[in-house]
Amino acid sequence: MNRLTLRVRLALVYGGLFMFSGVVLLAVTYVLVAQRLPADGGTRPLVKSGVPGQGESVITDVRMDAQNEALTALLTQGGVALLLVGIAATAFGWLIAGRMLHPLQRVTETARRIADAPIADRSLHERIALEGPHDEVKELADTFDVMLERLDHAFDGERRFIANASHELRTPLTVNRALLEVALHRSDPVPEVRHLAETLLAVNGRHERLIDGLLLLARSERDVGERAFLDLADLADHVAGSVSPGSVTVLTKLAEAPTTGNPVLLERLVQNLVENGLRYNLPSHGSIEIATGVAQGSAVLEVRNTGPVVPRYEVPGLFQPFRRLSERVAGSSGAGLGLSIVQAVARAHGGSVSAVPGVEGGLVVTVRLPGAA
Repeated sequence: MNRLTLRVRLALVYGGLFMFSGVVLLAVTYVLVAQRLPADGGTRPLVKSGVPGQGESVITDVRMDAQNEALTALLTQGGVALLLVGIAATAFGWLIAGRMLHPLQRVTETARRIADAPIADRSLHERIALEGPHDEVKELADTFDVMLERLDHAFDGERRFIANASHELRTPLTVNRALLEVALHRSDPVPEVRHLAETLLAVNGRHERLIDGLLLLARSERDVGERAFLDLADLADHVAGSVSPGSVTVLTKLAEAPTTGNPVLLERLVQNLVENGLRYNLPSHGSIEIATGVAQGSAVLEVRNTGPVVPRYEVPGLFQPFRRLSERVAGSSGAGLGLSIVQAVARAHGGSVSAVPGVEGGLVVTVRLPGAA
């Protein structure tokens, strides 16, 4: 059973208090009127009858009946009037409560828009800016605006720091790679120098992928900007076709999955899922299955791979930056940003991503994006 809203409760409380006060007032009035009326009718015989005292008794009975009828009418008619006025008072309390709670509705609507935004910090620029007397509701709205402003500055500062730091780090890494390639391709390098250069190039390449991942993650957490019509099946087919033949078999089951979004970001989403499925697979005779389609009006992409058994309780942590399964870290060259980028891109497009462990090992990752006609 749904709980009564605050507006309904206020109206019922107002109407209940009014009815209680009215009943008390009616009861007091009844008692006072009854006390003012004489118990014996307080009359003298106006007509003399032949029987001594008979006329006085008849008139007294008539007066007593009239008094009883008056008191009864006071209760019945007063009760009906009280009921009608009580209903009107409750309706009036409903209107007054709605007017008084309107500022709180603005606070609730703003908070709901921010909470329902695909990106957590996309709507933090909104403000309530409530106008009116400086009361408790105005103080609540102003405090909420201050909190939003601080959160907006914090998220904006975090994005700028990641972007600036990533750009600053890319320049020396590019210079290092150029110097190492020159030393590696020098005529007849010493074997020790070649081995050292190859090792440093691998380390440098990993750092470059890490920086690129941070840049893409920072970009994915902002608005995607201009959107274009595309088909997830085309992106999945392109990515699957670019996979070099190896010990892992790539299977595709592609059906139309139209959506709208940033083609570069969505292609990177598909690429990250495929690379993640290839990297964390069986050493030999492994497979990865890529499927697309439409389900319940959403464009769906599913990537399923074979691999080691993934504990169900560790699946949510895989979407956190730099979080990987402990048994995968030793043999992995990834930076731990693949699924984090997938989640950020999906949310930026108004979609979602989920993962469940495979029955015989591996992971099944499903991405749902808003469908397009």
